[in-house]
Amino acid sequence: MMNTNNYLPKDEFAELIFGRIKAFGLRCMPLCDDLFLKTASAKNIARQLIRSSSSAVANYRAVRRARSKNEFYAKISIVIEELDESIFWLEYSIDAKFYEDIKVRSLINEGYEILKILAKARKTVSVNNK
Repeated sequence: MMNTNNYLPKDEFAELIFGRIKAFGLRCMPLCDDLFLKTASAKNIARQLIRSSSSAVANYRAVRRARSKNEFYAKISIVIEELDESIFWLEYSIDAKFYEDIKVRSLINEGYEILKILAKARKTVSVNNK
């Protein structure tokens, strides 16, 4: 797990997380391309995965431009939801036997690590708003 201590300046931390989310989305693309070449069921998973993973990236970009804590909270909640959905589709592709667990496990683990970081950031904003 990456060290995400409080010693990084806020902008550097945001850039680091953006890089990780972007890399996650980019790593999903070849899996989606491969799934699209399979059955109709696999194509559906591919469409859902590419939509949710790219949405997580685009919405995190919007998080970084939030004008208030409330806007930050709302936008980061969307990122968390889309990232969680992406992880679901990756796990579902394993359940459907389109991929072996070993092929996508590191991507799933990275998704969960990013989720933990984002959930903590959202909770911090929520606690500080009270």
